[in-house]
Amino acid sequence: MADRKMFSDSVTPLPPQEGLAPGGLMVQAAQADHRLETMKLLFSLDIPADRRADLEAKVARGEVVPLHALQNDYMPAAADVDALVNWLKTQGFTIDHVTPDRTGVYASATVAQIEQSLAVTMVRVTKGGLTYTAARDAPSLPADVGKGVHAIIGLQPFRQANKHAIRRMPRGRNRMEMRPNAAPAPNVANAPPYLASEILKAYGADGLGVSGKGQTIAILIDTLPADSDLQAFWARNGIGAPLPVVDRVNVGGTALPPLEGEETLDAEWSSGIAPGAKIRIYATGTLAFVDLDLALDRIIADLAAEPGMRQLSISLGLGETYMGGPQGEVAVQHQKFLRLAAAGVNVFVSSGDAGSNPNETGHQATGPTQTEYESSDPCVVGVGGTSLSLAPNGAVNSETAWPSSGGGESVLFDRPAWQRGPGVPPGAKRLVPDVSLTADPDNGALVILNGGDVQYGGTSWSAPVWAGFCALINEARSNAQMPPLPFLNPLIYPLIGSACFRDISVGSNGAFNASPGYDMVTGVGVPNVRELIRTLTQPAAAGA
Repeated sequence: MADRKMFSDSVTPLPPQEGLAPGGLMVQAAQADHRLETMKLLFSLDIPADRRADLEAKVARGEVVPLHALQNDYMPAAADVDALVNWLKTQGFTIDHVTPDRTGVYASATVAQIEQSLAVTMVRVTKGGLTYTAARDAPSLPADVGKGVHAIIGLQPFRQANKHAIRRMPRGRNRMEMRPNAAPAPNVANAPPYLASEILKAYGADGLGVSGKGQTIAILIDTLPADSDLQAFWARNGIGAPLPVVDRVNVGGTALPPLEGEETLDAEWSSGIAPGAKIRIYATGTLAFVDLDLALDRIIADLAAEPGMRQLSISLGLGETYMGGPQGEVAVQHQKFLRLAAAGVNVFVSSGDAGSNPNETGHQATGPTQTEYESSDPCVVGVGGTSLSLAPNGAVNSETAWPSSGGGESVLFDRPAWQRGPGVPPGAKRLVPDVSLTADPDNGALVILNGGDVQYGGTSWSAPVWAGFCALINEARSNAQMPPLPFLNPLIYPLIGSACFRDISVGSNGAFNASPGYDMVTGVGVPNVRELIRTLTQPAAAGA
């Protein structure tokens, strides 16, 4: 195939024979009726290398690139996009969407057409009781057509991200014995399940005169919460008129899965922390990477019409060793996170709920020590977890590292220039997390789900709360006649040991221990929002 460009890092190779495959997969031959199925693929195009390097440097310095410049100066060549689109059409593909920034072409075709056009072998793969049609080997394109393409996503839909929320189980019962309708104890002031006002006070975010007004918090998840649950949560938390505004975006326009809890946790707690902000939920329908990519592209495209959308919460991840290499899906999403960071959108990603050794399902395991992507991306803020205990008067009684907080050293990304300071160990690779917040489900959050009280935890709680705090800071900056925050990480590492963060120095996530200064369990620590606002609204603050 000398005249074709291979995309080896776009798939995880499967064995040529049928039967059990690594990772608990079962591989079988595809039949004639399976080849009539339609699949949606993303052909991702890279921006020119010199432009990408320039954008990476700007983000690392905490600079914000105006949207018009991002659109005009950091795009793939139009000729490369046109060549790809024209060829796909001749091959019988339907062009579903070309992103405005020209970095993605979404196209659909039958499995039979995909086999022929991309020179792949399609098989049936069973994982977790579900069976998918998927590529066994790497796809390819004619060299002239694929010149600007750096990955083809969607050929293995069994590869999906995991959610990072944990529902508290009744004490004395294991996960399999959990009663479906078990509810937490009735709320007692400053005792779990915690309310939004209690968490605001714990982190110095109460009585600040800001509510996130003028800001929009985006949430990326697979489905949408129920209005009745949101309204009940707001009532329980004393949030009255005007109620938070919630926009719902069904990204793919398809049927959405039923409520599971993650979507409700994210929406309730981001709005509970910043009730004056608009919440904009991007529902993907599935956690397959092609659908997550489509949602990220929609968020990027919406920035011009949503100028207050400066914070995004994502509570998903997958161990880096399962991602298929830095030039595949990771490279595709990194380019999207790079564009978001350059536009001044802070993306808060939960670090995971499996400690230092997550397995492919996102549970703790005796396996490789690894971080989870997307939290390891150097263009996002990775959010770890703590265990928070409050005194009866609402003061922090204790806060330690949560044993299940994801964290460690990335194998995919180099150490960013801004990741330095007290406690940051020597090395050449990106470290996770950057910050942390309460996550322990035993000291968890009140969530109203399907009309009932549930106690939730996980770094899925930490990420949307941090997004809410970011909305409060951005409103304060607006009130001070300052521009919105740039990428937050270059600003916070110099604040290690300052009053802006409370250091967490007790606890472990398995391979790593909490310690003075930075550590790979709790990052730089937990925030004192009052001090962060004071520091980041000074005229000398970066990005001013």
